[in-house]
Amino acid sequence: MKNLTIKGITLTALLAVSSFGCKKVLDETPRSIFTPDYFKTTQGVNGGLTAMYYHLRNIYGQGYYYNSGVTGTDEATWGQSADGNFKDMDCSGVGVILSTSFPPSIPWGECFPDINTASGVIENASAAGVAPSLVAEARFFRAFDYFLLVQTYGGVPLDLGAGVLKFNTNAVRTSKRNTVPEVYSQAILPDLLQAVNDLPDKPRVTGGVTKTVARFYLAKAYLTYAWWLQNPNGIPTYPSANRTDPGGHDASYYFQKAYDTATSAIDNASLGGYALQPTFYDVNVATNDRNSEMLLYADHTQTSEKYNASSLTYGSGGAPDNFASWMLTWNYPNISVGGINPVQRESDQHLGRPWVRMAPTIEAIKNTFADKVNDSRYDGTFTTTYRANWPKGNTPNASINGANGLKIVPGDAVYTFLDNDNPAVTYAASGTGYANAGGGILPGRADYVVNPSNISRIAYPGIWKLGPYRTDSGTGLGQPNAGSTRPFPIAKLSELYLIAAEAVVKGAAPTAGRGARDLINVLRARAGKWRFSNNGNTTKVEDDSQAMIAATPATIDINYVLAERSREFFAEGNRWYDLVRTQKWAELAGSYTICGATFNDHNPVKVTRTIDNHLYLRPIPQGQIDALDMSAADKAAYQNPGY
Repeated sequence: MKNLTIKGITLTALLAVSSFGCKKVLDETPRSIFTPDYFKTTQGVNGGLTAMYYHLRNIYGQGYYYNSGVTGTDEATWGQSADGNFKDMDCSGVGVILSTSFPPSIPWGECFPDINTASGVIENASAAGVAPSLVAEARFFRAFDYFLLVQTYGGVPLDLGAGVLKFNTNAVRTSKRNTVPEVYSQAILPDLLQAVNDLPDKPRVTGGVTKTVARFYLAKAYLTYAWWLQNPNGIPTYPSANRTDPGGHDASYYFQKAYDTATSAIDNASLGGYALQPTFYDVNVATNDRNSEMLLYADHTQTSEKYNASSLTYGSGGAPDNFASWMLTWNYPNISVGGINPVQRESDQHLGRPWVRMAPTIEAIKNTFADKVNDSRYDGTFTTTYRANWPKGNTPNASINGANGLKIVPGDAVYTFLDNDNPAVTYAASGTGYANAGGGILPGRADYVVNPSNISRIAYPGIWKLGPYRTDSGTGLGQPNAGSTRPFPIAKLSELYLIAAEAVVKGAAPTAGRGARDLINVLRARAGKWRFSNNGNTTKVEDDSQAMIAATPATIDINYVLAERSREFFAEGNRWYDLVRTQKWAELAGSYTICGATFNDHNPVKVTRTIDNHLYLRPIPQGQIDALDMSAADKAAYQNPGY
């Protein structure tokens, strides 16, 4: 398992100042610690802000944090090569989430140092004479971090040692957790409101935060807080607090605020250069990274190891590498046909480095993406066709004989996960080896195939949308073992439509023509527009938007909103937060079906999860509690119940 290392709130921190890949780069001298005097200079403000952008890499694209937001949901379970970091999160009896578990500790360790840096900028930047918009960036990040923390752990400390929301320069060994309403009312909402007011419409640097980004998080914070106040299923909170708002507002007020803020962000997005992409394929194809739909991302670059902050030739399997896509990539190089490995590991969006730590459930493939004809989102999310690339690995064969003795040449399909179950597929008997990695045979096809009902913990469609991409691979396989140099998506303009739709479902009054169904149909219509068949590897100009709209239910409920969320943002790392916010985790992810962990196991098994109410909050990292200079009773009271 990954060793647990905690950067506690007692540290004055911060990470070495680096930079993020962009056109205008903040190139600062690395520092091990920030001081008030440093933040009173323009260089100090810029250095602090650069560190705030940098810290996104330590969370987003970090494969273990990524796992904690996907494994154990209705999207994914543990894969054949999973260790306890992944099995713990599945809640299916193969592991247990503990206060010493690594994945849920990551937000705590990464967010508090960043919060302290943000407070340092906010308190001291006026002495540097910088524009209010720069201070607003720090306010955004402080709210961003507190929002992530309160969703993950419940109430968290607002005083890091020097006072509430004050910059702390001295290590302290005591801590008091604030309540959820205090965190929202004193930190998250005020900072975001100020950020909306002071941030520019257009980003200061490529990927920088703007009014639209701040409105996005303000809308999402309103939505999440409204659910918390309403608490429809009676999920406990901690520290214990009445489900009342200090400002006297109820859940319906905040659902309305979420709707109004989200639609305002949509209406004003073009001022910042934001717009929906014309097709779902365009959103995720790597050649179109950093497109107009991307509001916030953890950036990387292939042009400089300094600015990438990681090796460009080998991935460490740790932050700040972007290695999330490895987790949901199966070991396709195990395919062996004609004495060679026809699909070799490549730094290509369809392929990448296979870690087999996670696997999609059969229900995700068959039910979430039930429509694979009109809806382009299945094709734009997964790699389902694995094509021959052996010449790039200097294998000289001109062709090989695949299934049914039929010829395969480079570029042809070798192994395919079918869109729909075909009863004519025949598989090799169990125990007869895995020359074709468990793929079956269909008459007339040279490629080996697998039915959706037969995907397993070892062989399943890979996660194309997050796959690696490099422009420096030449005619070879490139650097498939390096961390991805692509930006990892954190927030997209498209989600604003679903935030607003969810608010309407919860009672917000919509404006004319912008009800829940109208908003969702904007995305569904886009999903029906094709320009390329990703897995067919061919141009496909087709407009199925009317069929998509016609298939949208007349009445939208929360389960449908969540299904659309999964189709749009499948395995991007936020599913656990969606299910926890809406208190639908146990209902929608309480069981799943998958085949076993060997290639020729094609027998689906239903697995039941035990999702107790205490799991709706992650544990406070044990290393943090052990470092506190408090009584045993106070330490025990600091921890979330059940851990």
